[in-house]
Amino acid sequence: MQKAVLLVNLGSPQQPTKRAVGRYLQEFLMDPHVMDLPYLLRFFLVNIMIVPRRRVASAALYKKIWTEAGSPLIVNTERLAARLQARLPWSVYIGMRYGQPSIKSAMQKMQQQGVRKLYVVPLYPQYAMSTTLTVNREVAKQAKRWLPATELITAPAFYQDRGYQQALAASIKRQLAGVEFDHLLFSYHGIPERHLIKTDPTGSHCLSVNDCCQQPPAEVAAVCYRHQCMATTRLAAERLQLPPEKYSIAYQSRLGKDPWLQPYTSDAIAQLAAKGVKRLAVVTPAFVSDCLETIEEIGMEAREEFLKAGGMEFTRLDCLNDDEAWADTLADWSKKALAT
Repeated sequence: MQKAVLLVNLGSPQQPTKRAVGRYLQEFLMDPHVMDLPYLLRFFLVNIMIVPRRRVASAALYKKIWTEAGSPLIVNTERLAARLQARLPWSVYIGMRYGQPSIKSAMQKMQQQGVRKLYVVPLYPQYAMSTTLTVNREVAKQAKRWLPATELITAPAFYQDRGYQQALAASIKRQLAGVEFDHLLFSYHGIPERHLIKTDPTGSHCLSVNDCCQQPPAEVAAVCYRHQCMATTRLAAERLQLPPEKYSIAYQSRLGKDPWLQPYTSDAIAQLAAKGVKRLAVVTPAFVSDCLETIEEIGMEAREEFLKAGGMEFTRLDCLNDDEAWADTLADWSKKALAT
């Protein structure tokens, strides 16, 4: 039986131009799992209000992080796939939820190769409707057309997986070796609060119970993004032996006026500086691959905010990218999933 592995990441514009960025933003924001509004309202906001206004500014930001090899997110995903390929006897493909190379194009190649068993890894440690759920549904949609006879095995959210946590903690520790820091901020991608409520299978727990993310029911914990971010932070801090006062959590990249998960990273940075934190390190465990949000929003914008607020030293930690231990972990998962 022909077997394969598919790594799925968010995606990127093909070029840092306003036209390419505009196309990417349209595809991204028109996804009802990302902007969960009625179609006509979503179409109007995305195509009339948001994209025409944001594509120029966003293109300028992408130019700041673009490399000779291309988009950092695509390049980092390709390098991870290459490391994984060296560890496996099966073909490894990559597919982006938005942009190219797409999930569709990857499955077309698999169809030609006669793949009959596929292990799919959404590269998101924590579950969210705007990441994991939309990837899983797009994979199922494309597989129905291109690989109808293929068995699909999908990796769940892996925020508490031992191999992932070991790789994450080791990466943080290695990057902080020799770095003096007063505080480590775990900054996660933000989502609207209503997304938590929509994914709550009980319909009555998320944001309705005091300390709802501390010990949620198992069915809620499996799909609660905020709970999983908190657990990621706690587990990593335990491995790093960080005392509670040495680290905290925040959420970045909010869009629109609706309430998003808090505290916001920009506010947290200002508050830490006001409390006397002079040397701040920031890690972004919602991503396994560095991208616009980690390199520009954290590495450039957040750095400037912290220094303006009175901070003295700011250290942005890289994501796992093509880390050897991370590739080993992915290889272990793949071998278990495709063993029979």
